[in-house]
Amino acid sequence: MTTPVPYDDETSLPARRVSEQSRSVALVLAIFGGWVGLHRFYTGRWKTGLAMAATMGGLGIWWIYDLVLIGAGEFRDADALRLSAWETGQTVRSVATRDVELLTERVDAMERELGEMAERLDFTERMLTKERERRSLPK
Repeated sequence: MTTPVPYDDETSLPARRVSEQSRSVALVLAIFGGWVGLHRFYTGRWKTGLAMAATMGGLGIWWIYDLVLIGAGEFRDADALRLSAWETGQTVRSVATRDVELLTERVDAMERELGEMAERLDFTERMLTKERERRSLPK
């Protein structure tokens, strides 16, 4: 039996989870210190980082393999999440945060417009009531 795929509530699309670590930082660490596993320590995979340091990057083979994985965007962190964002702030959460901020701004604008309409309606009702009272009063 397969495990159910988590879905976003708003869009009914499969939730896409990616690592919060930067792919570019991992690539730089892999280029300059990959033979000792610096990129693996950065992503929280310290056990394999120690193994990489002990074998000098698997005599270079493991190191090259990780460079290819990071470059292709298939390298994963300790939580098995892909490092796909080149910049630190380019994560799915930041995109969702921007969407929430945009929706919040729109809701606030609608609340202001609704408040203005309610004030205009109240003013119109008061004016109509005054006019009715003035017509119904005896002269």
